[in-house]
Amino acid sequence: MVLVALFTLATVLGGFAQQKSVFQGSPKEVYYMVDFVSGVEYWVGVYEGFKVAAAQLGVDTVYTGTPEYDLNKELAVYNQVVAKNPAGILACPMVPDAFVDPINSAIDKGIPVMTFATDSPASKRFAFITSDNVKEGYAAADAICKAIGGKGEVAATENPGQLNHEIRVRSFKERIEKNWPNVKVAATFATNQNMDKANTGVRTLLQAHPNVKGIFTPEASSGLGAAQAAFDISKGAIKVICCDINESVLDMIQKGDMYGAIQPNVFIQGYMSMMYLYMAKHNLLNPMNGWKAEGKPWAMYLPFVDNGLDVVNKDNAKFFYTKNFLKALNSNGVEESAQQWLQRAKPELTFGK
Repeated sequence: MVLVALFTLATVLGGFAQQKSVFQGSPKEVYYMVDFVSGVEYWVGVYEGFKVAAAQLGVDTVYTGTPEYDLNKELAVYNQVVAKNPAGILACPMVPDAFVDPINSAIDKGIPVMTFATDSPASKRFAFITSDNVKEGYAAADAICKAIGGKGEVAATENPGQLNHEIRVRSFKERIEKNWPNVKVAATFATNQNMDKANTGVRTLLQAHPNVKGIFTPEASSGLGAAQAAFDISKGAIKVICCDINESVLDMIQKGDMYGAIQPNVFIQGYMSMMYLYMAKHNLLNPMNGWKAEGKPWAMYLPFVDNGLDVVNKDNAKFFYTKNFLKALNSNGVEESAQQWLQRAKPELTFGK
């Protein structure tokens, strides 16, 4: 009787052991990340998180986008991806309204679509993840106002039409108006993420507003151009702070040529995006909210997920270099998929202390 009981128990436990985890997908299951200005270093960190999560789940990834700041070209790439019928899409819409129909079309075909960094809120995308752009603008305002001693004139660059950048700049101005009564935003001007336009624009700005002591840019490319112009003119007296980082920004911060940067946690942004897309694709959630009765294709509806942010300055800039992060993971970044990375590097997929 004891032997029979033990045999029965072993059979039951063996059956449990053979059950496949719902968090173990197929390498043939491919998730795409689509963006614009695809050479921007910011995307590398996002994709790395996306790729690591995919590797842990056993699925695959592809990085794609357009190298230009061009809406039509990004839409063309996005539509090409939809035509491949991927397992899911992580998209960064350059212009919110322009992506409503393309996102809705993919959703109607059963492809889960999530947005990151910048959103298309009127679409049927099931989730949006970013750092809180309002908090980014506030953090930049506080940092730059403290750096100039709490009084004087500042300026900002803009990228009209890109929602996340618009929120950052608007929040920057609102924070100063509310919390820094002796600081005035003297001017703003558009750069459309063009380094040369930022450089030229700062030089023109300082001729019209010679008392400007600080400049904020909502992204790194304009930050580099603005910082170089400001340093050429003031030798560091004019404080420049941007959102997002790359190696050149970090080098300038460490040398003192740029004051600092606000950096979203890009790895978490990509990692959690992959997890949410996978859960949507596999219908792993069934919350108590009547989602089926409402006709939603997936149980999840996450209008805002905050991936956190860091304030980067001369003291901590050394910890944020993408190349060092990729080296530690033995990763080729956006040049390889999750499965290619697994096969080539055979990485550890858990991270100890």
